[in-house]
Amino acid sequence: MEQNFKMIAKTFFGFEEILAKELQQLGAQDVEIGTRMVSFAGDKGFMYKANLSLRTALKILKPIYYFRANNEQSLYKGIQGIDWSKYLNSKRTFVIDTTVHSDNFKHTQFVAQKSKDAIVDQFKAKFGERPSVDKDFPDLRINIHIDRDQCSVSLDSSGASLHQRGYKTATNIAPINEVLAAGMLLLSGWDGSSDFLDPMCGSGTILAEAAMIACNIPANINRKEFAFEKWNDWDNELFDQIMNSLMKKTREFHYTIKGYDKAPSAVMKAKDNMRNANLDEYITISEQNFFDTQKENQGPLHMVFNPPYGERLDIHLERFYREIGDTLKQNYPNTNAWFITANLEALKYVGLKPSRKIKLFNGSLEARLVKYEMYEGSKRTKFQISDGRDL
Repeated sequence: MEQNFKMIAKTFFGFEEILAKELQQLGAQDVEIGTRMVSFAGDKGFMYKANLSLRTALKILKPIYYFRANNEQSLYKGIQGIDWSKYLNSKRTFVIDTTVHSDNFKHTQFVAQKSKDAIVDQFKAKFGERPSVDKDFPDLRINIHIDRDQCSVSLDSSGASLHQRGYKTATNIAPINEVLAAGMLLLSGWDGSSDFLDPMCGSGTILAEAAMIACNIPANINRKEFAFEKWNDWDNELFDQIMNSLMKKTREFHYTIKGYDKAPSAVMKAKDNMRNANLDEYITISEQNFFDTQKENQGPLHMVFNPPYGERLDIHLERFYREIGDTLKQNYPNTNAWFITANLEALKYVGLKPSRKIKLFNGSLEARLVKYEMYEGSKRTKFQISDGRDL
């Protein structure tokens, strides 16, 4: 029986609780929420499953060693305390990623360099030759995290960030990160039990993530590789078993997922990406300006989108956000509309009071995920005008 070990799933601010819930639903043990991370326990097969399945994780790290480091010497000695021949040989390559929150170490680059020296020196002393560094395609990706004087050394089982799902070949000017899109959808309560619309779909990221959630398709099923495939204990047969087991748990979807964009180039890119993700049978994308549209179906509609907010796209903010509010109010009854914006001023122009507001980050920009509930018929009197002061 494979032994359980501790792992760390890294995520964005605001997604810690939904990531913990994802892990619990997958069957993780000892789930504990931290800041921008969730720790948990599982075996090697579960590590494979977590990388394949988790929608809101950026990386899955496997801690292998902890020590105290308050200066250059103790850092070097601590890294040398690990038997690196368990994970590497002199013919293979590695790279070190560092995160530092410490007064003792001012530069992450210095920590990476000192740690690299410790590993290389160990190999030269033992074997007379050394592994080399490859920043682009390493055989082993090592993560070093220093918090004050506590240093943890982990193996990065994911490799490239898990937001790189593998289905996107074409993007627009301001594409949304796939993990951010999935997190927004899960926070919005999207579960595939109604029709769905992204009225400003860009290259289709939110649509793809919505379809995968609705059909319970593993988030990273289209990904070309994970870092653990180059590890000494890589088990191809076990990975295939995990993959097949996950694919047996996909489900039918009985509603519609639609995307609009007014730019023909965006519509083409989005359609290409949906084909790459093998999701085009679930998703319809058309060239339309949201402000000229109205709700097409009778039942409830779930809407999630990422409108431009002037950071990289040239729009007249006040008019644009007022039109969002007017279109929702007049043309989209029986709709739960969610969108994210990093322009908190712009929310004042929507003219509706959000029923929920969740603080997130879009890259380095502080943002809000907001919900507007559009009622049907007589309930429209529930609309309230917002003066925006509760931001």
